[in-house]
Amino acid sequence: MSTATAASTPVRAKRRSSAYYRLQRRLRRAMLGVLILLVLAYTLFPYYWAIVSSTKQGAELYTTVFLPALNFTYYRQLFNNSVFMGSLVNSVFVATATTMLSLSLGIITAYALGRMEFPHKRLMLMAILMISIFPQIAVLSGMFELINTLGLYNRPSALVVTYLLSTVPFTTWILTTFIREFPRELEEAALIDGCSHFRILTRILLPLMGPSLASTGILAFILCWHEFLFALTFMLTDENKTVPVAIGLIGGTTRYEYPFGQIMAASVTVTLPLIIVVLIFQRRIVAGLTAGAVKG
Repeated sequence: MSTATAASTPVRAKRRSSAYYRLQRRLRRAMLGVLILLVLAYTLFPYYWAIVSSTKQGAELYTTVFLPALNFTYYRQLFNNSVFMGSLVNSVFVATATTMLSLSLGIITAYALGRMEFPHKRLMLMAILMISIFPQIAVLSGMFELINTLGLYNRPSALVVTYLLSTVPFTTWILTTFIREFPRELEEAALIDGCSHFRILTRILLPLMGPSLASTGILAFILCWHEFLFALTFMLTDENKTVPVAIGLIGGTTRYEYPFGQIMAASVTVTLPLIIVVLIFQRRIVAGLTAGAVKG
């Protein structure tokens, strides 16, 4: 073997190795792209099919056509339905009020659990976590007695009081994690300057918690918006019902007709505002959910 041939052999091997790794990276990217497309199709197709079904009429609802028929009769019926529009207003009021109260109570409790030292703090934090995952059906009878005692039965404010049972522990647990990630030097410097804990929370930590408050608040809002069991139990008349109950009680024009198209139109109507809110605040949501994931 000549010297030139011997010298070119490692170069060829290096080129083949480099081409192999490039091909391997391309295959990985292609497989990742296919996987992402499958996940998107799995998650988005039900909502797209709801949109398609909501624009069909009669026998068209049971045909496999993937393009919408652009018939908006069901949407016009919904917007002309005073009970459904009233339930939409009730849901907005209940979810907004519950979210605001949950964030207000949760941020104060989270600051105490995340920064102050007192006996049995860890036990209290675990108790809050256990309350947040407790099944609703287990506390339904107790909450019913409480709502009756307070005189709130068949009032939207009853749902605000009831939803706090699940949203306050949730927001407290999440915000406690965020507060623990802030450097203590900020508070120590403020305490030296004579600031109280309340002033530290409102003037120093709260402005820095915009992304975490946005992500936690939106998740709490969605939790209240979709709740069904308490809303069905505590709301008696149609004018006080929330959207999930109103959708569940939609009836057909005849005894044997299932209002599939109307339900799809209502589902799209009540889900679209949530999608818009998430798209508007998506950067704050991602920033809030990833806060504290990497420590420098």
